[in-house]
Amino acid sequence: MVQRVVIDYTRPQDGAELIAANLASLELHEPWVSPCRDWVSFQAYLARCDGDRSVGFIARERASNRIVGVVNLSEIARGFFQSAYMGYYAVSGMNGRGLMREAVGLVVTHAFSELALHRVEANIQPGNEPSRALAKRLGFRQEGYSPRYLRIGGEWRDHERWAILSEDWRG
Repeated sequence: MVQRVVIDYTRPQDGAELIAANLASLELHEPWVSPCRDWVSFQAYLARCDGDRSVGFIARERASNRIVGVVNLSEIARGFFQSAYMGYYAVSGMNGRGLMREAVGLVVTHAFSELALHRVEANIQPGNEPSRALAKRLGFRQEGYSPRYLRIGGEWRDHERWAILSEDWRG
């Protein structure tokens, strides 16, 4: 299969394009995520992506070089855990074509190979069918339900816990 997506660590030069893509995707994102929408919030996001406890990836369509979406690994735990939380979102105009499935798959492969993690967990709001379906297609299993788990858009929102282990990853 020809790889249609490439991933790279988020860099300062991605800022203007990512902000524009996020602003054009408000209808797609809300109420599921609140990504950076201005330079200040982009700089804060970039600062959180320290390469140690958190890494952010910009996914681009190989053919056009357009941003497909973002995949983040956060709260990377070492020692006995070797795990991370994963969050992801597509941008308008690039969704619905399987590109984020490729992007998330590439990041999960990176997490298990390059970062030597054992577990990746994605917390997904129950009504977010596209994200639930993506996790399911990639082999994540639903492990539980967390009421009022994350504060998004000023509200505490319920989430389902989905996870995959390195030995279960089909890549």
